Amino acid sequence: MLPHTPMVTWFREAAPYIRAFRGRTFVVAIGGDVVAGGQLASLTHDFNLLVSLGVRLVLVHGVRPQVNQRVQAKGLPLNYHRGVRITDADVLECVKEAVGVVRADIEATLSMGLPSTPMSNAGIRVAGGNFLIAQPLGVRDGVDMMYSGEVRRVHVETIQQRLGEGEIVVISPLGYSPTGEAFNLTVEDTATAVATELNADKLIFFMDDPGLTDAHGSVRLEVTTREAREVLKKRSEQYDDIGCYLPAAIRACELGIERVHLLSRFEDGALLLELFTHEGVGTLITRQRLERLRHATIDDVGSILQLIEPLESEGVLVKRGRELLEMEIERFAILEHDNRTVGCVALYPYAESGMGELACLVVDPQFRAAGYGDLLLQAVEQRALELGLQQLFVLTTRTAHWFCERGFAAAPVSDLPAKKQQLYNFQRRSKVFIKPLKPSDRPLVQIVKKM
Repeated sequence: MLPHTPMVTWFREAAPYIRAFRGRTFVVAIGGDVVAGGQLASLTHDFNLLVSLGVRLVLVHGVRPQVNQRVQAKGLPLNYHRGVRITDADVLECVKEAVGVVRADIEATLSMGLPSTPMSNAGIRVAGGNFLIAQPLGVRDGVDMMYSGEVRRVHVETIQQRLGEGEIVVISPLGYSPTGEAFNLTVEDTATAVATELNADKLIFFMDDPGLTDAHGSVRLEVTTREAREVLKKRSEQYDDIGCYLPAAIRACELGIERVHLLSRFEDGALLLELFTHEGVGTLITRQRLERLRHATIDDVGSILQLIEPLESEGVLVKRGRELLEMEIERFAILEHDNRTVGCVALYPYAESGMGELACLVVDPQFRAAGYGDLLLQAVEQRALELGLQQLFVLTTRTAHWFCERGFAAAPVSDLPAKKQQLYNFQRRSKVFIKPLKPSDRPLVQIVKKM
């Protein structure tokens, strides 16, 4: 094996994403702690790469730690209400100072072109301006938020024009009213408003946490907005990074952003790993799950062969050639995850016997822990019931326990339909398992219309 095989494999995996992202608009939100913590330089290399691949990039930054430093240096109190800074006139001056300094630091970092770095000869151009019209938050729960505001309108055409010229648009958390007042904005509200108005393809938040985690501390790679709301209900800490960014992510999805990502600011390369690998490293939030189960077409033959050929080589499955698959493709359904084929299954009905054969149930090894096998089985059971079948049978040499755990029972070959008995391979000696079918209380798999 060549020593560079992992890199070649990564490039091949990334290729579909590189093609898909060209011309897409991504909004990336970084808190002021990314600048203060020194992560901006490495992130800038990744931003440069995205732009060079044709991504239209909008960068929204925050300034909370920088403002806190200035407020405390002036002996002013740090006042918050529900995680949002209460901004009086003195604090607003601190906000303006912090925005100016942080913005200058960001633009300087984006402009560097050091030799022997990913920024060599990059030539990134940065655009800025008063892209936001803001309005005051007003009085919330009896608390006057004063110069704390929210986005009222985004100058979309101006931003689109800058993006069309290949520039990175940098947006600061300051908005202006038609009367000339300035308002302090939160980075999460600003990023959500900008992404929504631009109809962005992705909204990405960098935060202290690696993403949403489960009870064992492992990152949950995908959650729906419904699942995300459940996470919020169970959390005691409401105004940490997750408490601020997760509600914004949910709101963005509900307003039409298809995919929102939560990434760690501490993991070098997290942006590239999240965008250009199928698994990702952070938490992806969507309105609906990314799985899609559908009837296979002739265009899916190549993907099905790629799934089943390793198992055919091991003798787990009976070998099927391309020609046979093309002839029987109407019997197959495929399961896609994020437009990648990760599973397949086939149903062969024997109506005269009231039985159906479940065949070629395969799940990509990377996804076998996701319960996709059960989803494919459920779809076959549902379709068999729709066809008026009373029993489902399967022939297997190595997965007997899996089927037994799901209600199948061992049976003799003589219990198979007569036509199947004639085709039974006594050299292969596959074991026969049969399951009686009955309507289930489980939610129906609506996405499979035909098998």
